[in-house]
Amino acid sequence: MDSYQRLLLVVDLSEHSLTIGRRARDIAGLYGARIDLLHVFEFVPVEPMGETLMPAVEIEEELLERAKQRLGQLAEELGLDDAELFVEAGNVKSEILRVARERRTDLIVIGSRERHGMSILVNLTEDTVLHGAPCDVLAVRVGAAPR
Repeated sequence: MDSYQRLLLVVDLSEHSLTIGRRARDIAGLYGARIDLLHVFEFVPVEPMGETLMPAVEIEEELLERAKQRLGQLAEELGLDDAELFVEAGNVKSEILRVARERRTDLIVIGSRERHGMSILVNLTEDTVLHGAPCDVLAVRVGAAPR
């Protein structure tokens, strides 16, 4: 591979998403690459087998719709009108790797928070993606994790 052709920009829709997105956009511009935007959320109902199952499903659908809207706004802010947007529900780490494989991604761009103390021992999303990805991974350093 001589250059990146397809980037997967993974965002959590936090205040750092725009910073990470700008980095991906700039790299894509250098290589003339396409960008796919991905947001994954894990929804765990409080009572998965209780009477609240139907409202939990409705809540999940509402969260999915809000995430799609926010991802669209982010793409617009970044000027990524031709980017494909994906909002997936499931295990964040697994979904990132699945989408990267399915989309034949050349580079995953993801945020990475500084860690201190015991948090270094926690297997964070960016660690799993780095070691399981079928392609290069760029971890963009963003704000420090809470201590």
